[in-house]
Amino acid sequence: MDIILTLSNELNIKKEQVVQTVKLIDQGNTVPFIARYRKEVTGGLDDVVLRKLFDRLTYLRNLDERRETVKRLIDERGKLTGNIAEQLDKSTILREIEDIYRPFKPKKKTRATEAKRKGLETFADIILSKNTSGKTIGEIASDYVNPEKEVANAEEAIQGALDIIAETFSDSPGVRDYVRTRMLNTAAVKCTQKKDEESVYDMYYDYTEPVKTIANHRVLAINRGEKEGYLNVGITVDDARIINGLKLRLFSNEKGECVDYMEKALEDAYKRLILPALENEIRADLLAKAQDKAMTVFSANLNSLLMQSPVKGKIVLGVDPAYRTGCKVAVIDSTGKVLDTTVIYPTPPMNKTEEAKKVLSELIEKHKPEIIAIGNGTASGETENFVADFIRESQSDLVYVIVNEAGASVYSASELGTKEFPQFDVALRSAVSIARRLQDPMAELVKIPPESIGVGQYQHDMNKTRLAQTLRGVVEDCVNRVGVDLNTSSASLLSYVSGVNKTIAENIVKYRDDNGQFTKREQLKDVNQLGEKAFEQCAGFLRISDGEYILDNTGVHPESYNAAIKLIQRLGYTVEDVKNSEMCDMDKRVNAIGIQPLAKEIEIGVPTLTDIIEELKKPGRDVRESFPKPAFKREIIDIKDLKPGSVMEGTVRNITNFGAFVDIGVHQDGLVHISQISNSFVKNPMNVLSIGDIVKVKILDVDQKKKRISLTMKDVEA
Repeated sequence: MDIILTLSNELNIKKEQVVQTVKLIDQGNTVPFIARYRKEVTGGLDDVVLRKLFDRLTYLRNLDERRETVKRLIDERGKLTGNIAEQLDKSTILREIEDIYRPFKPKKKTRATEAKRKGLETFADIILSKNTSGKTIGEIASDYVNPEKEVANAEEAIQGALDIIAETFSDSPGVRDYVRTRMLNTAAVKCTQKKDEESVYDMYYDYTEPVKTIANHRVLAINRGEKEGYLNVGITVDDARIINGLKLRLFSNEKGECVDYMEKALEDAYKRLILPALENEIRADLLAKAQDKAMTVFSANLNSLLMQSPVKGKIVLGVDPAYRTGCKVAVIDSTGKVLDTTVIYPTPPMNKTEEAKKVLSELIEKHKPEIIAIGNGTASGETENFVADFIRESQSDLVYVIVNEAGASVYSASELGTKEFPQFDVALRSAVSIARRLQDPMAELVKIPPESIGVGQYQHDMNKTRLAQTLRGVVEDCVNRVGVDLNTSSASLLSYVSGVNKTIAENIVKYRDDNGQFTKREQLKDVNQLGEKAFEQCAGFLRISDGEYILDNTGVHPESYNAAIKLIQRLGYTVEDVKNSEMCDMDKRVNAIGIQPLAKEIEIGVPTLTDIIEELKKPGRDVRESFPKPAFKREIIDIKDLKPGSVMEGTVRNITNFGAFVDIGVHQDGLVHISQISNSFVKNPMNVLSIGDIVKVKILDVDQKKKRISLTMKDVEA
């Protein structure tokens, strides 16, 4: 297989782009580094395409390795022919290679291997060749009766031969491919009720849907229902039609005793060997496809969550709601430092509302917080009611916001949480985490395993290893897109920077603790285990806000500093102008010269020059600041107050294949079904919406008993 050509065709990019990108990957460069600082080499491939290329490159190389292994194994048995080698070379997926290898693969004890041990393989060959030399099958079978080999009579000899023939048919790539194709086109997934009780799987208690059209989210729901013991799930198929098709394909309406026996063996092969295996294969493929789609949804949601606009420069009071154990409260300053903590009991069963208001008033008077961040977990509704009442009664300028607390408990109980706040109990750490999530979502969320953040669809049904790898890539891309403050970032955040692993991240923090703050990027080379390659990969993504050199607070890579200085001077500026952000007419000066001539004059590529220009305009900029801000509130409404036709503003909290969940401030997210997102056809909700978006929605229906709210975005003024 020509891997380069295959990648070029699959990703619809030029062959030279693939060649150069593969070369960069093989040199140990990371995806974020290649995407940001090697645009001229790759032709401007972004991190999304580069991730796909990296994953497919790994798969295809593993495929090639397996192909060569199979060739060697078949050759060692003396069975490798030119035709088999050609078939292997043409194989593009692992299954095709394994199908070719199946007849030669050493088998565990089967009915066919037992028959071969009894010396019946030549008898099977006679039937397959239809060369009986005028004898009947019964007469030939008598020649193979041998009590010493455990063949007591002719019937046992015939059965043994048919077992060998059945396995031969089962091992045939052509037979399996025919059955597989027919099943994919005509089979259906069938579900029946297993437990005699109501459940969320009611709709699947008597349910059938074709394999080729079943929706991915239904596959995951059905699998979970089966796993939890509510459903019996299987694949239904027209067996007679497939068997008749196989007979016609293999025997072309031939007649005769040998054909009759082969047809009998074929039916046995289909029912006993092929069908069960392909049912499992099809279900596994459906699950893999559904998981791929779910991972895409999860990745997009995680990206949106991490890239939410930070709320900087604000003192925040974080609340982790609870019932019996009370609401944990933490006040943090604008840098994330904990100023105060306490516990209040405004929720059932304690209901110490007045006492809680007094404690809250004292904290607000002492620390002057501007925002209250409330976690959306257990008792969130009651806590929100309490906070809204407090703001109204105190006539305070405070506002509050509901923060997704998914994974906060994971962080709180983790080794990292314990190390960061050894003096606090688990719940108080959660309150700190909730407050910090508002100030800088990314900096706080990177402390939690991505799969625990809870913005996916059926994430608990995913392949955990693959999910973790996929989501780590999302976090890496987001962190490096934003950049990281070298002097304030935690080891958790630093570990996602290109070229920085967990050990190096901890060494950076240790260097900072031992030597004081970094004043220039070059000091990174003094960090233990951070060598030249790691420096190359990470330097451009690490920022020093108050350092000796203004370029260290930009995304300009140190390798391009000379080019940046040339540009500054060529445009008639000074480094001080950059530092003082006095380059507002920069675009005008660049246009006067022309980007192409300017790039040639400075001896740098146009993509890199364009990036440098953007960085010099606003050193230290945070790309997230242009994204929607959280929706702050001062009052609350109840689900019973919702009326169909009412238009409200809400925040997108989660996105699935079938729609989006929107928080409209009533303790229960409403669902905008995919069919209600737009007047135009929407193939994928993620093409239209992102987590954190502030949207206007209209109430379609409210089911107070089931706490379900149906929303629409159609015919609603933006």
